[in-house]
Amino acid sequence: MKFHNPFRTAFVATLGVGLGLLLIGSIQNLSTILLYVGTALFLSLGLEPIVGWLERRKLKRWVAVLITILAVLAAFAGIILMVIPIIVGQVTQLVSAIQRLVESGSWDPVGDLQAWMTETFPLLKVDEVFDYINDWLVSLDYGQIGSSIGEGLIVVGGAIIAGLGGAFIVLILTIYFTASTPSLKRAIYQIVPASKRERFIDLAEQITDSVGYYVIGQLSLGVINGVLSAIFLTIIGAPFPAVLAVIAFFFSLIPLVGTLTGSTIIVLTCLIPGLGSPTTALIAAIYYLIYMQIEAYVISPRIMGRAVSVPGAVVVIAALAGGSLLGLLGALVAIPVAASILIIYRQVLIPRQNER
Repeated sequence: MKFHNPFRTAFVATLGVGLGLLLIGSIQNLSTILLYVGTALFLSLGLEPIVGWLERRKLKRWVAVLITILAVLAAFAGIILMVIPIIVGQVTQLVSAIQRLVESGSWDPVGDLQAWMTETFPLLKVDEVFDYINDWLVSLDYGQIGSSIGEGLIVVGGAIIAGLGGAFIVLILTIYFTASTPSLKRAIYQIVPASKRERFIDLAEQITDSVGYYVIGQLSLGVINGVLSAIFLTIIGAPFPAVLAVIAFFFSLIPLVGTLTGSTIIVLTCLIPGLGSPTTALIAAIYYLIYMQIEAYVISPRIMGRAVSVPGAVVVIAALAGGSLLGLLGALVAIPVAASILIIYRQVLIPRQNER
C-alpha cells in the first residue's frame, strides 16, 4: 500500500497534466475557428438591437433578421461599388500617364534623379554613388529574387483567399446566431439553477444589451465621421473625397486611435504632389483636430453613454490589452467585455461583500 498510493497519485497527476496539455493544444489548433465564432457572436449581438426594434414593429423575427442582414450587406456592397471604380479609374490614369512618358522618350527617371541629387547636394559624389548602386544591382541573383517574389505573391494570394473564406464563414455564422439568439439564450439560461436563474437572466440581458448598443454606437460614430468627411473634403477640393470618406468611416470603428489614424492618412494624402496641396492638407488637419475634440467631448459621450459606462482609464487599458491579444478584433471587443465585467463587479461582487 505504501508503494501503490504514491504510484497512483503520480499516475493521476500525470494524466491530469497530459489532459491539460491536450486541451491547450486543441484550443491552439481551433483558434481560427474560435475566432470566427467569437466574431460572429459579437456581430450578432450588435445586430440584435436592430432586430428587436423591427420586432417591436410587429414583424416576425425571421423577417426582421432578413431585413437587417440585407440592409448591412447592401451598405457594404454600396461602399465597395463606390470605391472600386474610383480606385480602378485612378490607377488606369496613372498607368496611362507613365506609358505616355515612356513612349515620348522624355522620361529618364534615373537621369532626373542623378541631376537633382547633383544640384541639391553639390558636395556629394553622386557619380560614385550611382556606380556603387549599379555594381550592387549587377551582383544580385535575380533568379533568387524572382523566386522570393513569387513565393511572396503566393503567400499574399493565399492570405486573401483565406480572408475571403473566413469572411464568408463569419457571415453565415452571424446570420445563424442572429436568427437563433432567443433559443440560444434560453438554452444557456436552463443550465443555471432555478433559484439563481432570474438574477442570471437579468445580468445576461444587461451584458448582451451593452454589447449590442456598443456596436451600434461605434457604427454611428463611423457614419457621422464618414458623411461629414465626404462633405468637407468635397468642399475643399481634396483628392478622392469618396475614398477618403470611406477610410474615415472604417477607421472610426476602431476605438481610441481609429479617428486619429484615419485623419492622419487623409491629411498625408492631401499632401501628395499632383493630388493635393499643402494648403488643402493644412485645412484638413485643422478640421480633423476640431472634429476629434467635438467627437471626444460631445458626440461620443451622447452616443456611447447608453451603450457602455466605463471609466476612461479602463477603456484605454482594455483596448490595449485586447489589441495585444487578438489584434483589431480584440480592441473592438475589449470595451464591451470590460463593461460586462464592471456590471458583474458592481451588481454581484460588491453586494456579496456588503452582505458579509
